[in-house]
Amino acid sequence: MSVQEDASQCGGVVVEFESENIREQRGRKDRNKPGSALIYLRGPKFLIYVSGALSMWGDRMWHFAISVFLIELYGRNLLLTAVFGLVVAGSVLLLGALIGDWVDRNPRNKVAHASLFIQNISVTVCSIVLMLVFSYKQWIEQIWDGWLTVVCYTVVIVLADVANLASTALTITIQRDWIVVITGYNRGHLAGMNATMRRIDQVTNILAPLAVGQVMTLASNVVGCGFILGWNLLSLIVEFIFLSRVYRIVPALSVKPPVEDLNQACLQRRRRRRRRLPVSAREALALAEDNHNVPLNLKEITNLPLCFQRFRCLVSTCMDGWRAYYRQQVFLAGMSLAFLYTTVLGFDCITTGYAYTQGISGSLLSVLMGVSAITGLMGTVMFTKLRKAYGLVNTGVISSCLHLGCLLLCVCSVFAPGSPMDLSLLRPYSDSNASVAAGGMAGQTQKHTYPLRGGSNLPLLPDRSSIHWTNNTVLFDNVPVGTAPESYISIILLFLGVITARIGLWSFDLTVTQLLQENICESERGVVNGVQSSMNYLMDLLHFIMVISAPQPQHFGILVIISVLFITTGHTMYFLYARKAKRKHGLDT
Repeated sequence: MSVQEDASQCGGVVVEFESENIREQRGRKDRNKPGSALIYLRGPKFLIYVSGALSMWGDRMWHFAISVFLIELYGRNLLLTAVFGLVVAGSVLLLGALIGDWVDRNPRNKVAHASLFIQNISVTVCSIVLMLVFSYKQWIEQIWDGWLTVVCYTVVIVLADVANLASTALTITIQRDWIVVITGYNRGHLAGMNATMRRIDQVTNILAPLAVGQVMTLASNVVGCGFILGWNLLSLIVEFIFLSRVYRIVPALSVKPPVEDLNQACLQRRRRRRRRLPVSAREALALAEDNHNVPLNLKEITNLPLCFQRFRCLVSTCMDGWRAYYRQQVFLAGMSLAFLYTTVLGFDCITTGYAYTQGISGSLLSVLMGVSAITGLMGTVMFTKLRKAYGLVNTGVISSCLHLGCLLLCVCSVFAPGSPMDLSLLRPYSDSNASVAAGGMAGQTQKHTYPLRGGSNLPLLPDRSSIHWTNNTVLFDNVPVGTAPESYISIILLFLGVITARIGLWSFDLTVTQLLQENICESERGVVNGVQSSMNYLMDLLHFIMVISAPQPQHFGILVIISVLFITTGHTMYFLYARKAKRKHGLDT
């Protein structure tokens, strides 16, 4: 028997939270039962972990491989990769609310199965297209004066984007909804499952690109496509079976609060708009409706084609999704997490590319990435310990302070010896001859920065994927080898700050994730998390704009400072949320 600490009515489902002591006592009793290990292996948590690991491994392999494939297809130019990154970010930004609304309106098993099927089939078909393009590239380029190649590129990008949208829907379904129901709305169990899923994500983020990269290096791109194709087909079958079993053994997953259909939702929105009209206008409208002389809404034209009416309802659904996100009690917490995406202080291609210009070898970067994965795992462990000792909201405050404190090392690296920052390069439209002369003089004093050869109009920035594994062979093959910088102090401080900051970063990420899970009504869980994904991608786009505006290594210090300012703003929002939550509810959560 459990002790109920809190119960709230949300979407027709009573949410109950158990005390930590009761949960631990029941957990010890369950572990002492005969065959408890077998029961766990057949239980919903383990099945979710295995299914999530397969899905994450496939996602990480695909995100890495598609970036490399697009570079190889376009003659080692980053244009296709940049276009793909913009298409992915723009599609989630525009469709995030609709994806979440679709998750809310349909049964959980249908949403999970449909998302899983669409994602894996899209990747499978895209892999087949890539295999054909790599195998018959010269023949394809001669058809339709090369336009068939453009069609193939478009098909690949569209299919990859569809796979990403389906992956977003599956993530919202499993990691934001199913986990909450499986844990029985128990805060301790929920924190444990969130932390475990994040640990799996951290491990696969390192190992999956390495595995598929080895296949592509030792064999060929065609074999790499075939490997991904086979993995997705096998993963589709296993994940389908496991998710179906979880749905059967957890009866609560089949219970979902009803959500009005799209036409009913549009009707409700019309009524709300009508209630905002003056009294006289409402009376005239009601009289006209009774006489059937005018349409339901004076502002709408009833003779519009059905497709346009449908489109207007979809736009209204998106707007309602953003309004629902804004009115959430955890709105500031969600915004704080989104602001953390506008940063260059992570192990993406931009930071690792900058490290290459500072004389850091690829092997050393691989070691640093492994260390960063370890610190990320430490952050997940710290989250569970802090949440149990100080509560969820206080855990976010502690994690924020730790994150900001570590990032101060990155700010110090901007002004430390060995930093290539040169503010004079920010002057626009400088004379090209003067720039060449200045570059020659800089080469005598800043030997650890190297300009890339090629036209200045070539795109230099891919999407934020794991493409850094191939920087030494693809992105920076013109960088001189063996040239040491004048001082390593700046780059040491930079990576020391980035690596240690991941402890607070992932602890804070898990804190906000659980706050969203606990405080969003079940009937709005999908749409709010869809809008959260849109916000994350929006702030990620700002990060690209920052780097495009200041792409040279000498500008990187400015980008570091701007990144820290965005992160500070995000954590300030969380501090405001924490203060408001404690004052309003007085909860030690």
